[in-house]
Amino acid sequence: MTTAAQDTNQLTLEEIQDFKGKYPKQLWYLFLSEMWERFSFYGMRGMLTIFMVEKLRLSDHDANLQYGATQAFVYTLAFVGGLFADKILGFRKSIFWGGILMIIGSFTLAFSPQDLFYMGISFTIVGTGFFKPNISTMIGSLYRADDPRRDAGFGLFYSGINIGALIGGALCIYVADKYSWNAAFSLAGIAMTLGLVIFIFTKRSLGPIGLSPLAGKFTPSKILAYDIMVYVGSLVIIPLILLLVSNSSYTDMFMYTVGPLTLLYILYEMLKYNKAEKQKLMAAMVFIIFSIFFWAFFEQAGGSLSLFARYHLDHKVLGINMDPNGINNSSNSFFVIAFSPLIGLLWLWLNKRKMEPNTVVKFGLGFLFLGIAFYIFYFTRFFADANGITSLNVFTLAYLVITIGELCLSPIGLSIMTKLSPKPLHGVMMGMWFLASAYGQYAAGILGAGMATVNEKATHTEKLMAYTEGYKQLAIYAIIAGAVLIILSPLIRKLMREVH
Repeated sequence: MTTAAQDTNQLTLEEIQDFKGKYPKQLWYLFLSEMWERFSFYGMRGMLTIFMVEKLRLSDHDANLQYGATQAFVYTLAFVGGLFADKILGFRKSIFWGGILMIIGSFTLAFSPQDLFYMGISFTIVGTGFFKPNISTMIGSLYRADDPRRDAGFGLFYSGINIGALIGGALCIYVADKYSWNAAFSLAGIAMTLGLVIFIFTKRSLGPIGLSPLAGKFTPSKILAYDIMVYVGSLVIIPLILLLVSNSSYTDMFMYTVGPLTLLYILYEMLKYNKAEKQKLMAAMVFIIFSIFFWAFFEQAGGSLSLFARYHLDHKVLGINMDPNGINNSSNSFFVIAFSPLIGLLWLWLNKRKMEPNTVVKFGLGFLFLGIAFYIFYFTRFFADANGITSLNVFTLAYLVITIGELCLSPIGLSIMTKLSPKPLHGVMMGMWFLASAYGQYAAGILGAGMATVNEKATHTEKLMAYTEGYKQLAIYAIIAGAVLIILSPLIRKLMREVH
């Protein structure tokens, strides 16, 4: 890694934050790195549940649980990765190391998907933990705290990286079906390699952003010793992750433990700050807790909805022949790219007329749209034929609605974490945002398993009815959560103080 002196000779933080125009150039570099990482991540996500059912011969119930556990550890390790980035490595080294581990994991899966499945997944989980939270945090550092262009930057970043998710989500499952699982996992590894190479060749433009927090406090040799301890520790933990992720009962124990311990840690950190900062952190925790429920419903995409698309949908969208799993894996990203700029313009139009809903109400609206989308998933049962095959058109419409809900919530969530938390806690609070996603993913697996019929000899129609009944229940819960958030918005706004 380059030294602090070498990097800061390129640009100062003030020069970076004094950029002209709508977006800093560094945003585009980080966006390209993240785009290829998202290609890899969503390509892998779209394959996991189907691979476990068709190649590892797991039941729908067990595959949903396994998917939830795998994704939960990805996001749990993102909290740990954010912590190590804040305290020891800095964001740049964390991203580099995480990328290396993800590449190893992808090519391990490519070498022998069935025999080395859990080993490859474990490398990928630990690598994603180092990579995932830190680019988002670096985006916040490109802006001054009061820069009105910050939300637009996060919006562009969030929309842009969905290009990777769109291509990866559609292409990896296509390659798996048409060629082989080995080729599909290789494709994910190649994409991750591209993302890491782009980051390595553009990181000098970041000036002091993302350098080790230990720089200037310790000698280079001591900093190196701390770095090596983190690297070795992350390798040592891989066998433990393998054990946890391959056994759902161990996953349960882990998730029941890590959440309370993390909350205690955040409470301890909060003691160091004044009343205003504590209240902002409390507001951030409200967003984090509600996001758990949002992702528990939304992340059915990689679990129950993945199996639903595989076995219960026809192959026509507006008369065009399409792969249902390609639609399931990539339509959300397509709609994000298409509608993110329009939603942004809508907020600006409402703002000029002093009608723009505040952040809390936007969160609530996200849940309301999510609930409507799951009602549409439920209504697919009324379009089914005698063989339990239903309309891909209706299914795709549900994803359009779900995306509108996501655009009300997720880009704002990334931005609000950096706004509400003191600078020394930026990485930790971004990690908390991803830890909430971990619990959402974990709950998503449990919910998906609960929808899967336990009767292995159930007909396609019986399985369709079981899944759609579950989607109706999720719709009800999502609408209730949205209503509660909107009702509580004045109280939460007081905690946020001047943050909007």
